[in-house]
Amino acid sequence: MSTIHKDDFIRSICDALQYISYYHPPDFIRALHEAWQREQSPAARDAMAQILINSRMCAEGHRPICQDTGIVNVFLKVGMEVRWETDSSIDDMVNEAVRRAYLDTVNPLRGSIVSDPAGKRSNTGDNTPAVIHKDIIPGDQLEIIVAAKGGGSENKSRFAILNPSDDIVEWVLQQVPTMGAGWCPPGILGIGVGGTAEKAMLLAKEAILEPVNIHELQARAPHNRLEELRLEIFEKVNALGIGAQGLGGLTTVLDVKLRDYPTHAASKPAALIPNCAATRHVHFTLDGSGPVDLLPPRLDDWPQITRKASTNTRRIQLDDIDPATTRDWQPGDTLLISGKLLTGRDAAHKRMIESLHRGEPLPNGLDLKGRFLYYVGPVDPVGNEAVGPAGPTTATRMDKFTDELLEKTGLLGMIGKAERGPAAIESIARHKAVYLIATGGAAYLISRAIRAARVIAFPELGMEAVYEFEVEDMPVTVAVDTRGQSIHEIGPREWKMRIGNIPVVTK
Repeated sequence: MSTIHKDDFIRSICDALQYISYYHPPDFIRALHEAWQREQSPAARDAMAQILINSRMCAEGHRPICQDTGIVNVFLKVGMEVRWETDSSIDDMVNEAVRRAYLDTVNPLRGSIVSDPAGKRSNTGDNTPAVIHKDIIPGDQLEIIVAAKGGGSENKSRFAILNPSDDIVEWVLQQVPTMGAGWCPPGILGIGVGGTAEKAMLLAKEAILEPVNIHELQARAPHNRLEELRLEIFEKVNALGIGAQGLGGLTTVLDVKLRDYPTHAASKPAALIPNCAATRHVHFTLDGSGPVDLLPPRLDDWPQITRKASTNTRRIQLDDIDPATTRDWQPGDTLLISGKLLTGRDAAHKRMIESLHRGEPLPNGLDLKGRFLYYVGPVDPVGNEAVGPAGPTTATRMDKFTDELLEKTGLLGMIGKAERGPAAIESIARHKAVYLIATGGAAYLISRAIRAARVIAFPELGMEAVYEFEVEDMPVTVAVDTRGQSIHEIGPREWKMRIGNIPVVTK
């Protein structure tokens, strides 16, 4: 019989959250490196290179892989013979661990969780509470999985109750193109089939935490129907040509995971949950002998990669830019931007639009005319950092504000991640603005280009406050030009044609 002590349990989960904030699982890094070596699309290859370089930098510097340090998911399998030495509930202990991890002074993590989600949406300040799942199993040990799930990938989850005769592969191939690039491919698809609505979703969430091993399945014949489906979905999704960051390329998914559960004869619940390029999870066991000791991966597990500027890379000075400068930019052009830019996410956009509707001026210093607005909520800085990891957030969430901001403020350009919707693209073209993308999953790498940062509006919004960044050679790609041409439409279409017909897997 094992006795799990409160302090050991809290410390173990706290340490695990810090650990996964800066260490990718080695199996993910190996799979991404192999995909990078195979990739033929220059834009997708560069995006994967940035993710790999960022990952190694985070492993060396113990700083977050992504500015979105996630909503905490904890899966507990509690042995029936386990005893607890504690005066707190399991949930309270998990949340105390989250609080300590996210408020750590050496490596602070971003608090992204808001309470009153249908109302005021107030940030809890310490990323609590976690989402906790508990199972009771035979034995005298406590099995724990700790994961930090980014909002961009979580928002792309899909669910449907299919008819019993409907085809799972066909449903997945219908869903993936609608997910866009906001989930930061290349990543992992988790699929749950069966049970009830909530069971299918849980199956999919658990599936994406399994080891990346599709290469092993490819090397041998599948042993059952689930393995056949994994291979078929893997090959057909990659044949869509979506590619890294949605730029078009050979690899959209690194693995496909599928779990099922018996279900009612009248239904077929199906869930799809992606895990992004900031895949973060760790698995360990407590047996009463003390807290877990998580051994750091070997740095040799990370490839040494150096980015090379492409032939169409140009340096842009933002402080004296004018609309004429942007007119010859083409989708796919790579830029190194320097100068001052402003930041703004959902809450800041809402505040600005409300001010415009009331006929009030924007806060002092928040003049958007001729400026670029970066969709980011950074991690707090440590040491001599100007700002912590500061990668882009999904741009489509700002689409509903875009036309009014372009019309009423003279905003020249925006920087985010993933595609824009049709209405936003039409507005960008009409106002002769531009939309640029930074690589999702390269937050620490991007932050090295930020030389200074100061809050200029809405400080009460925390990480969603408006900052002014001074950047030097920040890498971005032109995603939508002044004519409304989008790389997220051009790239995948081109690479789907190059890849050719979707392979047919013999069943």
